[in-house]
Amino acid sequence: MDMPNLTGGFVALLGLTFDEVSGDRVVIRWKVRPELHQPYGIQHGGVYCSVVETAASIGGALWLGDKGNVVGVSNQTDFLRAVRDGELTAVGTPVHRGRSQQLWLVEITDADGRLVARGQVRLQNLTAS
Repeated sequence: MDMPNLTGGFVALLGLTFDEVSGDRVVIRWKVRPELHQPYGIQHGGVYCSVVETAASIGGALWLGDKGNVVGVSNQTDFLRAVRDGELTAVGTPVHRGRSQQLWLVEITDADGRLVARGQVRLQNLTAS
């Protein structure tokens, strides 16, 4: 499987850095900055959802490999703590990987290790057979 481009497009807009990328674990870091805030001056929830989706989709695609592609069919993300600045880290790991679907858990923590958001993404495995 070709490695997806992890440097351009939406990934670049969010400013994501990939520390670990495999079919078993994805680790992403980014800095909270004003252009990613919602009107009350805190990290926009859509950023959390996007990072959760990104981590799960990349990990799921790498796990599935040359057998096909994955698409997200459900993203459930909870926002637990308001963040105004600093660096956040997302760690995605598989909960279930089956023939037709995968479920990934992604936990987002701040620099002090506090859980600020968590999400899970269900992926559909699209295979030729």
